[in-house]
Amino acid sequence: MTDPEFELGRIYDRDEIHSNWGGSRYSGIAHSRKTPNVMIFSDPPKGRPYGYIDDLALYDDEGPLVRYTGEGRAGDQKPTNGNAAILNHHEDGRAIRLFEAVGYVNGSSARLHKYLGEYQVDLSNTHIYAEAPDENGELRKVIVFQLRPVGPTAEPSIEMVPVMPGITYTDFHETAEPEPVEVLASKLVEPENNAASAFVRKAIEETVVRRREAELVDRFRTLLEADGHEVKRCQIPIPGLNAVLLSDLFDVSDNVLYEAKGQADRNSIRLAIGQLFDYRRYIDPGPAALAILLPEAPHDDLKRLIESVGLELVYEEKGRFVGWPVKGR
Repeated sequence: MTDPEFELGRIYDRDEIHSNWGGSRYSGIAHSRKTPNVMIFSDPPKGRPYGYIDDLALYDDEGPLVRYTGEGRAGDQKPTNGNAAILNHHEDGRAIRLFEAVGYVNGSSARLHKYLGEYQVDLSNTHIYAEAPDENGELRKVIVFQLRPVGPTAEPSIEMVPVMPGITYTDFHETAEPEPVEVLASKLVEPENNAASAFVRKAIEETVVRRREAELVDRFRTLLEADGHEVKRCQIPIPGLNAVLLSDLFDVSDNVLYEAKGQADRNSIRLAIGQLFDYRRYIDPGPAALAILLPEAPHDDLKRLIESVGLELVYEEKGRFVGWPVKGR
């Protein structure tokens, strides 16, 4: 049969979705044998008891970002079944279609779903791991897919939009039933676990550089934690944009904000300088020091540039990090 078009922003019931495009009516991840689609459904009130905490309106330095929790209600989630369908959608020639639950069919328990658009996994970092409770209340590892839009998207509901700014830091802990929290200008969240994906996506220079950056962050984070430091990230909502910036590492123990780059060239360092000053505007109280983290020593002129704007420099050399520890001034 002909694969009909999805209508952006339209509200569907699951009978209509699966009659036209195939896939299971009862799965959060429905990969179709009838059409080249993987349909994923986000329903936060229903998913929270099983540790499914989705972020549909994030924004980082690469642009819009969706974080979507994989399937599996008990025990550690595995890259199989629906999770494998998401991870392998490029190789399988399938499009990921994102839907958000927005209401009920004629007052019944059947849900209505708004079509938010087509997405693909982030080619350089397809997924991260997080801890969340399962249906038995036991903590386990869940797969959190990192998705980027393909073309235009529809706005998620207001419940899925990041909180707007207010006053100060807080630790961020996802629970089965989130407790009310103060409106934040920034908050600390767990760093990404940048485990190397088992799936080779695309051999392009940008992917190699971003992978190198992620591995650098992991090594430096391991060093900090082995030395007894508390390590977080800063999640910063931007006023009026429904957008969130995510920093690299924040050393809570020494009050130092780090921005990492996968190359030690001039453009990367200029970008890191701008990012650090941008982040600092929204963090209250501000970090005592800002530092750039690099995989190797930059040119002497770039070292002078970093020093001239009052930033610290840490770089890796022969298995050690030169310039660390950075102490907050």
